[in-house]
Amino acid sequence: MKYLNPANLAIIACPGGEVFANEVIEHLRHKYRHSRKQTVEELSKRYSINVEQADIHIDLINKIVARGTSGQSGNGINGSLRVPVKFTLFPNGEIKSEIEESIRGKDVYIFQDVENRYPVKFSGGVVNNLSTNDHLMTIFVTVDAARQAGAERITLVIPDYPYSRQHKAKGREGLSASRIGKIFESLGVNHIITLDIHSRDIMNAFDKMRLENLHASYQIIQTLTKMDGILNDDFVVVSPDTGAVDRNKFYASALKKPLALLYKERDYSKLSKDATQSNISQIRLLGNVKDKTVFMADDILGTGGTLIKGMRLLKENGARRVICAISLPLFSGDAISHFDEAYNEGLFYRIIGTNAVYQEEVVNREWYVNVSISRLFAHVISRLHQNQSVSSLLDNAGIINRLLSQTMAPEPQNELPFMQITDE
Repeated sequence: MKYLNPANLAIIACPGGEVFANEVIEHLRHKYRHSRKQTVEELSKRYSINVEQADIHIDLINKIVARGTSGQSGNGINGSLRVPVKFTLFPNGEIKSEIEESIRGKDVYIFQDVENRYPVKFSGGVVNNLSTNDHLMTIFVTVDAARQAGAERITLVIPDYPYSRQHKAKGREGLSASRIGKIFESLGVNHIITLDIHSRDIMNAFDKMRLENLHASYQIIQTLTKMDGILNDDFVVVSPDTGAVDRNKFYASALKKPLALLYKERDYSKLSKDATQSNISQIRLLGNVKDKTVFMADDILGTGGTLIKGMRLLKENGARRVICAISLPLFSGDAISHFDEAYNEGLFYRIIGTNAVYQEEVVNREWYVNVSISRLFAHVISRLHQNQSVSSLLDNAGIINRLLSQTMAPEPQNELPFMQITDE
């Protein structure tokens, strides 16, 4: 018998990560309610007591585990799991974080979306658009507040790891990706949960802090299986550049499809400003895409200029349809309008993006498919909180194979729901 106890779990949502945090919380509450119901039924049968008595016993255990600090019926299930925090934005730009409930001895998860470009709310009715650096400073002051408030363990939930593209030095420049992590570590952060980090080198830059790098490949492949006839079509996986080869090799292996490559030469003396002005000087296609449906996967979409150039080359080489999957769809600057033009020109069929980065405008586009990874993060948080293994969620090849075996079966079968990824 196993009961998942959320008594000492506390979630803090920074202004930029509020939407994503609320979605994850809903999945956590569903998971804990389901676990509690199963435990109550099992206790009732094992000890020949009624369900109400078993429920009372669990409440008592939760209150003991919570050391009397929980204000959510002793278990957090009927509450929101979310700790109220007052965020203040001062006229000079300084940000202050005040935790309004005791978190002493708790396992605290702090959510932030450093790429959220939409207006966020602060105390006193202040609404403002924040830069990446503003969001990052919000993390710093919130982590410090949590440490000062006596949190036992602090985990950052930042799907879009800040400064991840500054992970290697070419000349006189800093290694900002690892430096940001060192700052987190010095503030007392124990864990980071992120999505499809740009370089694995970043994971090796810390002394004690652990980084859990999640992947949205299951959710993306699940979306592909729902597109009529896509996987039965003449299908090829194309890596958009050499840096994305491993990622696309994984998709090609899972889907049992051929792999091609776009080789890009860059002029690093130029800065990519938007989709029409990138630093790509030349692109070459290594492989055959004629009359095929092309699938490309990448971690980050910024201005989108290099991706649009790649899609144009694929169409020029006879590709029938082009589908792209992006873990972190930033759509920086006026990228959305450029993709509107590219779609109207027929350069691509669909772009699959996750809700790791908050978006409002692009999710309403015909060519955009929004995929939720909130449930994945909820599973990982639940397992970390219970000190259980997360290896099956980090390496999701097994559940992808099960999904595809059901999808490709001769007789129709029920689609594998993500909630079947349970704690073993």
